[in-house]
Amino acid sequence: MDKIEHKFVEVNELKLHIAEIGNGSKPVVLFLHGFPEIWYSWRHQMVAVANAGFRAIAPDYRGYGLSDPPPEPGKTTFSDFVNDLVALLDALGISKVTLVAKDFGARLAQLLVLLHPERVIGVVTLGTPFVPLGPRKFLETLPEGFYVSRWQEPGRAEADFARLDAKTVLRNIYILFSRSDIPIALPDQEILDLVDSSTPLPLWFSDEDLSAYGALYEKSGFRTALKVPYRSLNEEFNISNHIVKAPALLIMGEKDYTLKFPGIEDYIRSGHVKHLATNLEIVFLLEGSHFVQEQLPDQVNELILKFLKSHS
Repeated sequence: MDKIEHKFVEVNELKLHIAEIGNGSKPVVLFLHGFPEIWYSWRHQMVAVANAGFRAIAPDYRGYGLSDPPPEPGKTTFSDFVNDLVALLDALGISKVTLVAKDFGARLAQLLVLLHPERVIGVVTLGTPFVPLGPRKFLETLPEGFYVSRWQEPGRAEADFARLDAKTVLRNIYILFSRSDIPIALPDQEILDLVDSSTPLPLWFSDEDLSAYGALYEKSGFRTALKVPYRSLNEEFNISNHIVKAPALLIMGEKDYTLKFPGIEDYIRSGHVKHLATNLEIVFLLEGSHFVQEQLPDQVNELILKFLKSHS
């Protein structure tokens, strides 16, 4: 961790924060975080790939962590994030990368490899498979209290989160998302009410980790994070061919709550996901939760390094 360096890069009139480690002349691994994560969620993987001879770069997206907020957070899109990432690579003089992406970062990785295939060597996604771009129709089959539905509603999550400080919001979400059940609130509950204040953090997530996350979200707030991903899931993209041909690896925890989304587990285990990624390997980790890269870093690092050595 001490060797990870931090700097700001001007991209599309915003200063994006990046964390990086490793020799600048080595092959680059670009890490794309999800929510409620940040560059810090890749701390274990960044050190591992750097020690193996790669250069690791983990940005905070616009409006996340230490990066500048967009002028109008409520109008931010996935496309803005993709454009920022391409501009970031250009600013750093990087022609090609391997992507390692978590949660909604997988959609960014999918968009990057489809829109800019010449920039991507391979893709590793964690916790989220490639899915058809466009509206997520299956989400409509879940109850009104489903956390995504609640957070898509303007003002609902803002009011829920505002009752607590950023550190407590992150604590509750980490506890919720590390469980194997989908977070669904009752009609008279808010999502953060699903966690009792006496519930301990997962054993693999320390108070120091929580403080690091809390400080970063205290700075950025949640306005952009609620827009992307939750309120941008129906964004349309002008892409004719949605098939990812680059080498790809999907790492899923057997206890990841997203496997209980309607149809998702069958979509992955049946191999239907390979219709969108023709060169895809799938690995399930027995005890893994949605935060598998923080929970089981040694196992995840081994899989990522094997992929990098095979496709660099």
